[in-house]
Amino acid sequence: MNVTNTSQPPVAAQATNHLRMPAEWEHFGAVLIAWPHADSDWAYMLDDVTHCYCDIARAILDSGALLIVVAPDISIPKAFLNGFDVSRIIFCQVATNDTWARDFGPITVVDSDGNIRLTDFCFNGWGLKFPACLDNLINSKLSKAKVLDAPLDNHLGFVLEGGSIESDGAGTILTTSECLLSPNRNGDLSRSDIENYLHHALGADRILWIDHGYLAGDDTDSHIDTLARLAPNDTIIYVKCDNPADEHYPALSAMEHDIMALRTRQGNPYNLVALPMPDPIYDENGQRLPATYANFLITDNTILLPVYGQAANDRLAEQILKIVFADRRIITVDCRPLIRQHGSLHCVTMQLPKEILPI
Repeated sequence: MNVTNTSQPPVAAQATNHLRMPAEWEHFGAVLIAWPHADSDWAYMLDDVTHCYCDIARAILDSGALLIVVAPDISIPKAFLNGFDVSRIIFCQVATNDTWARDFGPITVVDSDGNIRLTDFCFNGWGLKFPACLDNLINSKLSKAKVLDAPLDNHLGFVLEGGSIESDGAGTILTTSECLLSPNRNGDLSRSDIENYLHHALGADRILWIDHGYLAGDDTDSHIDTLARLAPNDTIIYVKCDNPADEHYPALSAMEHDIMALRTRQGNPYNLVALPMPDPIYDENGQRLPATYANFLITDNTILLPVYGQAANDRLAEQILKIVFADRRIITVDCRPLIRQHGSLHCVTMQLPKEILPI
């Protein structure tokens, strides 16, 4: 496997960049997850979250393959997934701090010849909030073990999480300034420096910045995948708060105005689709948890939608996504266990091209 270091690209390399970051709704065929274990923050609720992971695994296998990173004992997820189609599951034993595969997993790009490459960015625990020393090594270990059969480009000099960016597959990336301009990520870089780096590393030639919006209980500094998502046909799906008494109302209303001001490459407004705000959910200490319907996963044939035991809101979110993704089936997954550790379904998954896996 060819592992290259491109963390400090020359200016000339940027000028001749021909990479493209595919949109999530393109063909991938596989998903990476990391199995929860007793040495992670899931220890106090391991049974609950394990059953949630089984539901996610079942939904992914409905239309694709699954790569499961396991620490420390592969026999544990194998026992839970007994009876599943194991011919489409790869188990790989790798030490992990936690299970947020969206943020430490490799980001796929394609070069101008159609060759798949993987990009390995630095994951520093969402701006040094949590330990990430083991998670930050997962991609290189998978590459060295030849579990990922594609070149792995070393961008470990730049902090970036997969949940912080959305791609339309045609050179446009949607992100939030709160996250990418965080001083504990790439604090020595300006907004234009970050745009240049994303051009070099991911082939992005347009960066759309959202300057407002947050979720209570969120540890990520407003990851875009909790707030707004790109979709086919120049569509943006976003979380809307209709209740002026809700603490989110000012920030999400300002975010809505940010999104309304965005323009497509042709200079037109985006087609905007609003998702409902789940009713408040609190932990045992009274802290509001970051429940959001925007944290869905797109697979080749399905949409995996996180739901939260709220019949009316869950049903409305499902109906909305059925309209936007008319070519895909909606599979709902109860993600109340996941939000207790301040993430949801998209946060624990990362899509991968099936053809680069030994399956």
